[in-house]
Amino acid sequence: MSLVETLVADLSDESRELDDLVADLDDAGWARPTPAPGWTIAHQIAHLSWTDEVASIAATDPDGFAAVLESGAHNPAGFVDEVAEQRSATPPAQLLEDWRTARKSLADALRSVPAGTKIPWFGPPMSASSMATARLMETWAHGLDIADALGVTRTATDRIKGVVHIGVRTRDFAYAVNGLTPPNAPFRYEITAPSGELWTWGPEDATDIVRGPAVDFCQLVTQRRALDDLDLTIEGDDTRQWAHIAQAFAGPPGEGRTPDNTTPQG
Repeated sequence: MSLVETLVADLSDESRELDDLVADLDDAGWARPTPAPGWTIAHQIAHLSWTDEVASIAATDPDGFAAVLESGAHNPAGFVDEVAEQRSATPPAQLLEDWRTARKSLADALRSVPAGTKIPWFGPPMSASSMATARLMETWAHGLDIADALGVTRTATDRIKGVVHIGVRTRDFAYAVNGLTPPNAPFRYEITAPSGELWTWGPEDATDIVRGPAVDFCQLVTQRRALDDLDLTIEGDDTRQWAHIAQAFAGPPGEGRTPDNTTPQG
């Protein structure tokens, strides 16, 4: 199985597990508020459905994606929220079916992207494997919002390595969106997978080190938990600064979190 096929399979599995979490909800369940201010479970699924749909368009029809960008030019900062608000009014059964259709189209599209092709996106263009990983990250993060709303804990799997990878790769992006200059020296990341395997990035002799469970690291970089609520060891002044601005998702900087406040920002 190629890297793209493996990552698409991980994305499909993550989406399917979230689907199982919401499929049997009644109308009141779909209307349940999530930690995101003003967003119900219906908003969360509407958002995932639309972004999967748009990612599929980007992977198959660059001109079509350009049209999507143009349609949101009137409100660049709030366009995504507008779409979530509009689509959240869709009857739940149809909303769920729309998401299933969108994510299947995306999976098919990503498997068909020629090697070396870059897919346009709201940030820098990316490869099919990077797009699959980005969609996994967002599905995992919004799935956590939904699980929080339902008061359940989802079982983590090693497929969240993709989320960790994005968190590592977006270190300098987090500095940039906050108007800061990233440090020259690389960090060392020693992250323990749900399976117990140790995942590492960066040189062994680095003086700035982040250690801890993968789930906690993912919650940090997707801004779903406050740093003080996570079991992470942060060594070094630069890593301590980064930990307060870490951001794996595109867009302007999130507002961060206070302890015991699980309000998501992206």
